[in-house]
Amino acid sequence: MMTSGQLRAARAILGIDQKTLAQMAGVSVPTIQRMEASDGVVRGVVESLTRVIEALDRAGVELVGEGAVSPAGGRGVRLKPPTGAGGADAAG
Repeated sequence: MMTSGQLRAARAILGIDQKTLAQMAGVSVPTIQRMEASDGVVRGVVESLTRVIEALDRAGVELVGEGAVSPAGGRGVRLKPPTGAGGADAAG
């Protein structure tokens, strides 16, 4: 599973636009746009999702699932769980 946020973050880490990712994965730009507009987990044609994930993998991006350990180590980003009022996620 991949979330729309992970997909956008992966593109940002690679410094590529939607068109470049679409070319890398062999899918259309509207397909990437729909995936990124998904609410939460990306939904779509399994073959298209697989192509995008494989393209990101070839480019060096590791998609880390919720609570999973990244065995390869390396740099990356992960959202922390919400801490409640007064925490890093609180507006103010």
